[in-house]
Amino acid sequence: MECPNDNEQLEKVLFHHAEVNYCPKCLGTWFDKNELRLAKDDKDEQLNWLDIDLWRDKSKFKASRGDKHCPVCRAGLQEIKYDGSKTRVDFCKMCQGIWLDRGEFKQIMNYLKNKSDYEILHHYTKNIVLQLWEVFSGPETFRSELEDFLMLLKLFNYKFVLQHPLLNSLIENSQK
Repeated sequence: MECPNDNEQLEKVLFHHAEVNYCPKCLGTWFDKNELRLAKDDKDEQLNWLDIDLWRDKSKFKASRGDKHCPVCRAGLQEIKYDGSKTRVDFCKMCQGIWLDRGEFKQIMNYLKNKSDYEILHHYTKNIVLQLWEVFSGPETFRSELEDFLMLLKLFNYKFVLQHPLLNSLIENSQK
């Protein structure tokens, strides 16, 4: 396979338990379908409940034709803005692979950490309902979706205790 940036030969490497292809020259990385999710989940298991879905919110989905070609099927890659972040990733509509230029994986992880903190506290009910729905209908296995749901409950508990210690102590004292 050839790098979409500079036509160098891509090399296989294990990246957060996902076997990906990377360019030794530009340090870009090719993720086959679902490999980006696997790498994200391995990098930070507390983010498992946040799915990497490039087009979940149709109002934020903005694709444009890029000048790069897929290293797998040679189709033209689409440039897509990643969710609400400033990061733009290259996506192949044919094989559903994703090309990340150097540093974009780190940008996505930082974005997801910030989004997670905000979502847990500000949209807790909505996220619990969505995660519960995904347990039965989600894109991953039942067990995986259930683990995501339980992780969300655990994270909310931790964040609630840290941000509202007085309220938490009142709740604990009322249970005694």
